[in-house]
Amino acid sequence: MKKYLRPGNFLIAAVLAWAGWLLFDWAVLQAVFRPDAAACHALQGNGACWGVVTEKFRVILFGRYPLDQQWRPLVALLLMFGLLGASAMPRCHGKRLFTAWGVGLLLVLLLLKGGLFGLDNVDTPRWGGLPLTLLLTLFGLGGAFPLAVLLALGRNGRLPVLRSLCTTFIEIIRGVPLVAVLFMAAFMFPLFMPKGWEFPALLRVLVGIILFAAAYMAEVIRGGLLAISRGQHEAAQALGLSYWQVQLTVVLPQTLRNVLPSLMNSAIALFKDTSLVIIVGLFELTGALGLAVDGDPKWRAFALDGYLFIAFIYWLGCFAMSRYSRALERLI
Repeated sequence: MKKYLRPGNFLIAAVLAWAGWLLFDWAVLQAVFRPDAAACHALQGNGACWGVVTEKFRVILFGRYPLDQQWRPLVALLLMFGLLGASAMPRCHGKRLFTAWGVGLLLVLLLLKGGLFGLDNVDTPRWGGLPLTLLLTLFGLGGAFPLAVLLALGRNGRLPVLRSLCTTFIEIIRGVPLVAVLFMAAFMFPLFMPKGWEFPALLRVLVGIILFAAAYMAEVIRGGLLAISRGQHEAAQALGLSYWQVQLTVVLPQTLRNVLPSLMNSAIALFKDTSLVIIVGLFELTGALGLAVDGDPKWRAFALDGYLFIAFIYWLGCFAMSRYSRALERLI
């Protein structure tokens, strides 16, 4: 107990309390929450202007999606949150959860795209905001994980040609920034396609994100594979198990349990990296805010307040993913 009563600890606590009070005063007590640009300008920086969020909330949340159809991305957003919530409850785990994810994501795509069941067709360039951020994250992780497992097994395997191919792919992708991968997917990939073949920019970008995330996750999984002793492989083979039976029933369960924190770290990084798709013309959560304030002189001066709100959303997402990872660690 005495170590907590040292003068230095009191000083640090006093500084943190003072900083916390200043932040609370700026963000809450002196802040303007109503959509009143004149009141925000009158603050002269002495308080936060959350009115920009109130005024531009629908654009921030849904981007350029048609105003009269924004109930569709809202329902899609609630559906994705529902699936994530169900995944966080151990009693929901099992085959039914996988089925729910498959059906749920198909419904999300149907809601956003339309064209069926009387829903107006909305092209993918008009998708945006938080639904697009979550969609890129979920599909990116869902596509990258199985590819990462195959790459890790291939690079750790005994077949020289396959090992060389997997190693080359991983090292090339990890050697370039995600920005370069997105540019290649958005602008260079169509040049190599046969004439008349067209893929939406969103699909091309999603493929780039999957390949980029898979390369990093593959090295995380490979590290876990190397931690499994060779004796377990030999014992399983001695029981008559095939290569894939050994991997699926003995090696991979232990590997994924050991590397779960690192895999969640990759997932958190991917969630934040989706903000880079703005450079190829897709207005996800961060890009939607720029779209909302850049064209409005009344609110342009308060873009920083809007970005703080966006940062808070990202923090909530990352914190929730971190807590989910901790829960899984205790569960398994």
